[in-house]
Amino acid sequence: QVQLVESGGGLVQPGGSLRLSCAAFGITLDNYAVGWFRQAPGKEREGVSCYSSKYDITHYADSVKGRFTISRDKQKNTVYLQMNNLKPEETAVYYCAAGTGWRYWGQGTQVTVSS
Repeated sequence: QVQLVESGGGLVQPGGSLRLSCAAFGITLDNYAVGWFRQAPGKEREGVSCYSSKYDITHYADSVKGRFTISRDKQKNTVYLQMNNLKPEETAVYYCAAGTGWRYWGQGTQVTVSS
């Protein structure tokens, strides 16, 4: 059974940082593209960043370029999203996804950016 488990969310002040983790079980992340998505209240889910080790491709949404960094720990089968200089409008539930067509999804972790 495949499971993606996100962690690292929480409450942070504007301009602060958080690092999200996505640990995978039953799937080797190195074999698939891995993505981070977010969904704010009343808004559609949007892609934040994705990474493919197979094709050595990394992509970021324009809104997070220069502030967010996606990375991977192959031994831990975990993908991270380092988020710096967070903005209040980035308050959302953050999800990781993997697999062909984003077949597998985690349960999400809440990120709240507020003073």
